[in-house]
Amino acid sequence: MPRFVFIAAASYLLGSIPFGYLLVRIFRGEDVRLSGSGNIGATNVSRKSPALGVMTLLLDALKGSSAVIVGIIVSLPFMDPASQIPWRLLLPPSPPDLAVSAATAALFAVVGHMFPVWLKFRGGKGVATALGAFVIIAPKAVLVSAGLFILLVLVFRYVSLGSSAAVVAFPLLALALREYGSSYLALLLMALASLLIVAKHHANIRRLLAGTENRFGARST
Repeated sequence: MPRFVFIAAASYLLGSIPFGYLLVRIFRGEDVRLSGSGNIGATNVSRKSPALGVMTLLLDALKGSSAVIVGIIVSLPFMDPASQIPWRLLLPPSPPDLAVSAATAALFAVVGHMFPVWLKFRGGKGVATALGAFVIIAPKAVLVSAGLFILLVLVFRYVSLGSSAAVVAFPLLALALREYGSSYLALLLMALASLLIVAKHHANIRRLLAGTENRFGARST
């Protein structure tokens, strides 16, 4: 149990680093939360600067990946030595105990991004952070989800639609492709992260249903 508490705490702190807020504050001298959607994620940052938006996307994804890597490293001493074969850690399905550790790290990195202690628990929506975390745990499911996201954005030009559909599809794809380390607890943790992301998009979903959501490439007023 102390191991999972440490993984959860470390992952939360990594996830709570508000890269979007910091980049806009440092390079533009502005508070990104006061413009556009008020979000600190890459989509809103890109309205200020496309370059900063790309940097935010990469850094938010990196903190998700870093959290999962920390979770894996912390868990290695507790694993059956027979499971500690390097390529088994890189290619799913992972050993069940390792999968739970990695999924715990992914979930709390996403929670940290959504509710960062440094910004009074008002953060982003967690898509990029989840992408960085899950690409290590379930790369094939992430690849298919990313394809779905790109397709929907290209066709409908709604980032929120693509994001929501991709995160809903992800745990189902991880199940279908057996990328959950044979542990249904790991799958449940990944599904919970996906559910939180969809919940964070509630305002976007309402605007989509009302036909008032901003399309990708359009300036937010």
